[in-house]
Amino acid sequence: MQHALTSRPPGRRERGAALLAAMLTVALVATFAASAMWQQWRAIEVESAERARIQSAWILVGALDWSRLILREDSLARGDSTDNLTEPWSIPLEEARLSTFLSAQRNVSQVDDASAQTDNAFLSGRVTDMQSRMNLTNLVKNNALDATAMAQFERLFDYLGLPQSELSLISSHMLRAAASDTSDAQSSAIALMPMTIAQLSWWGVAQNTIAKLAPFVTILPLSTKLNINTAGAEVIWASADGLDMSDAQRLIQSRSSQYFKSVSVAANLLSKPELLTATLFDVSSEYFEVRGRMRIDQTIVEERSLVHKQRGKVRTLWRERGGFLRSESADAMGKS
Repeated sequence: MQHALTSRPPGRRERGAALLAAMLTVALVATFAASAMWQQWRAIEVESAERARIQSAWILVGALDWSRLILREDSLARGDSTDNLTEPWSIPLEEARLSTFLSAQRNVSQVDDASAQTDNAFLSGRVTDMQSRMNLTNLVKNNALDATAMAQFERLFDYLGLPQSELSLISSHMLRAAASDTSDAQSSAIALMPMTIAQLSWWGVAQNTIAKLAPFVTILPLSTKLNINTAGAEVIWASADGLDMSDAQRLIQSRSSQYFKSVSVAANLLSKPELLTATLFDVSSEYFEVRGRMRIDQTIVEERSLVHKQRGKVRTLWRERGGFLRSESADAMGKS
């Protein structure tokens, strides 16, 4: 009787083992199926993101060519040879659906090509005159620090509340970097010349300093003059020794109704015309920055390029794709 109670029939044990094996098999199959579905979903998402990125990049290349064409036509225009904020290149492109540009061709009201994904594609951008900013390259002249440029940047640093030690750091590295173009520059300690303000961090410049300098300063291949038709009041004030901020603001207000056709015209508006000299200021520019931003769904691609404008020719000096300083990005989108 006791043996009958403690023992179990062999058939019940086999059925229990079979049920357990079946449950394990189902669990394994479900795991493998879920893993396969996740891998497939991930591959589709990666492929879609890569396709959107490549499409955005090609569209931005076209936008760069379009901007270069505008600048080229501006260089060939029969005018007064000035560059000012009333010209077509200075008008920012606010974010707009790409299909609105495509539908303008042949008076088509809507683009039905679903493969182009134009309904979810948005384009924005801007062309900025780089000679509206103070050029750090001006700090070095004939392999020595230029006293006039140093005084200009000292005033700007004081206005922005930045330490003069940062200016000394930048100027010393600019001098060392300029020395790399000479025949006697053989040392590996020569500073590498940055192309953008953000790259000043290579030299140990604080990020706070870089962020404050970004709207007012640039780095160009050669020394340049400041364009008083496009420069801000702060930059004009810092560039002209002895100029009051109120006088700089007066120049900005005056050019809003009529841009300056010569430096002398602007100088005559001041009580001290000698403060604006043709050696430091100009009314035209050669260097421009072209920025573009393409957004397709959740994919965002930003690009900027530095172009050199000459009569009948606009040459791209460098292109950069990625994230930029926040203040510069806002400027690129046409915001103050």
